[in-house]
Amino acid sequence: MRLRELRKAGDLTGLQLAERLGWPQSKVSKLENGKQTATADDLRRWADGTAHPNAGAELTSRLAALESHTRSWRRQLASGHRAVQETLNAEFARTETFRAWEGAMIVGVLQTADYARHIFTRYANLHRSPRDIEDAVRARMKRQVGLYEPGGRYRIIMWEAALHAMVCPPAVLAAQLDRLTGVIGMDTVELGIIPFGAPLRIPPANGFWIFDERLVIVEDWHAELWIDDASAVSTYERAWDTLQASAVYGADAHHLISRVRRELRADTP
Repeated sequence: MRLRELRKAGDLTGLQLAERLGWPQSKVSKLENGKQTATADDLRRWADGTAHPNAGAELTSRLAALESHTRSWRRQLASGHRAVQETLNAEFARTETFRAWEGAMIVGVLQTADYARHIFTRYANLHRSPRDIEDAVRARMKRQVGLYEPGGRYRIIMWEAALHAMVCPPAVLAAQLDRLTGVIGMDTVELGIIPFGAPLRIPPANGFWIFDERLVIVEDWHAELWIDDASAVSTYERAWDTLQASAVYGADAHHLISRVRRELRADTP
């Protein structure tokens, strides 16, 4: 919207601005309609081309704010998955209470190395990103040191579907389920599982992670959303509390995971 305002204030058509900047007209249209992400250089040239050079700083500032909250996978994974994992490790290091909801796969901080390896491979295939799988796995495993350090608290809830998802070979999933039963009872971990038959107060939508009360990270197919607005964070906290009310813990969670583990063994040739 702001780009269109500047163009019109400069009394320019899209074609005229494109010719002035040496761009295809389609680029001007895509930038104005949000169908293409502008670079900082694009925005500076737009400001100059519309005779509003002072607007350049405003536009690049808006871009920086947008990118800090919407982190596209295309940009984040330009050099592979390891850098993303190291960024997350820094957030974990400064967090006292971590809350997570995951409905589709095992939460990263509880993954085995083999399970993580298959997850990273599948996402590298999806995003066509550099395949630094082993470096990414090692970076993710570093995060798990916090599970054994006093003072930290991990409150994790998962839908039963995450226990069944065959995103890896059966033997790898079996070992992953054994890992989950092993964390039940740890002083630093509170693991809840929502059974398939449990009544739900809200739909089990996409996963999210809450870092203390300051940050929420939501994963989508095209990007991660980093949310630090207090009101929005509160919404995710309410969503987590609502989902948590349907979860089972302790011995009940252990029995549920063990049942899935036995079913997996029965189905494995």
